[in-house]
Amino acid sequence: MRRRDFVTLLGGAIAIFPGATHAQQSAKKWTIGYLGFGPASSWTSEVEALRNGLRDLGYVEGKNILIEFRWAERADQTFYLATEFVRMKVDVIFAPASTQVEPARRASTTIPIVFAQHADPVGLGDAVSLSRPGGNVTGMSMLLTEISVKELEIFSETLPNVARIGVLWNPTTPSHPTAVKAVGAAGQKLGIQLVLAPAGTISEIQEAFATMSRQQVNGVLVLSSPLYTAQAGILAELQMQYRLPEIFANRANVDVGGLMSYGADLDDLYRGAAAYIDKIFKGNSPADLPVEQASKYKMVINLKTAKTLGITIPPTVLARADEVIE
Repeated sequence: MRRRDFVTLLGGAIAIFPGATHAQQSAKKWTIGYLGFGPASSWTSEVEALRNGLRDLGYVEGKNILIEFRWAERADQTFYLATEFVRMKVDVIFAPASTQVEPARRASTTIPIVFAQHADPVGLGDAVSLSRPGGNVTGMSMLLTEISVKELEIFSETLPNVARIGVLWNPTTPSHPTAVKAVGAAGQKLGIQLVLAPAGTISEIQEAFATMSRQQVNGVLVLSSPLYTAQAGILAELQMQYRLPEIFANRANVDVGGLMSYGADLDDLYRGAAAYIDKIFKGNSPADLPVEQASKYKMVINLKTAKTLGITIPPTVLARADEVIE
């Protein structure tokens, strides 16, 4: 082969090769391991919000992305499911809340982990700082401690004559001890006696309501937990059984009969989490992706439930509601 022909052939190969490499990269099918806390039916809206966020960024399930769903029935199952994702060598573990983030971190310190509604990533040690997480974990934060205090204030305004409020909290939710302390301090300032009722299983939830009823609480503040969202139907039934109005952080609890909710817009947070996954797929390290705090909050009131419980929502509270269920 003459030298001129060889150079021409080599130049053509160089011109073709980069395009072939790019085609290989763009044809890659990324895998996300979704570490959920079931049942899946309790998280339909949030899952769809994540999917919509990914679709808006050009990811089509079955074409260039695959989402592997695993749903834990108990908190102690999450670590096993996380290790399953490690064995599968997923590209990202999506662990929505602190309940799932901590077992995912124990399972892997190298696979990127993205959260959508973490209560306190810095306080719980899942991030060094909000501006620079520093590890393999990042995402969206819902500010649980601050929200819980605000919920107590709203609840006391909704039920102005109450003297005692129960606080349902989950010992298996890492962020709850801090939130319980903050709520306790807020209760003292408001002159409200709080009755703490820990519950980490369905049977414990039922026992907690029986205990709170015996202690004559006037209502129940339910701290945000994947378990309490997953068991929204049971909590609504217990509310009616014991005639104890409830306030939540998640509007899904109000959709099935809870009295009211105030909290971060979870759909917005899950859509935001999709952007983190996209950035990681494009080569960014989670250590360098700042944690974003919730910017949208909603208050939802179920007037049908209020009527059933014989509660009149004060006009000042009703006027601040973003949505009212008739």
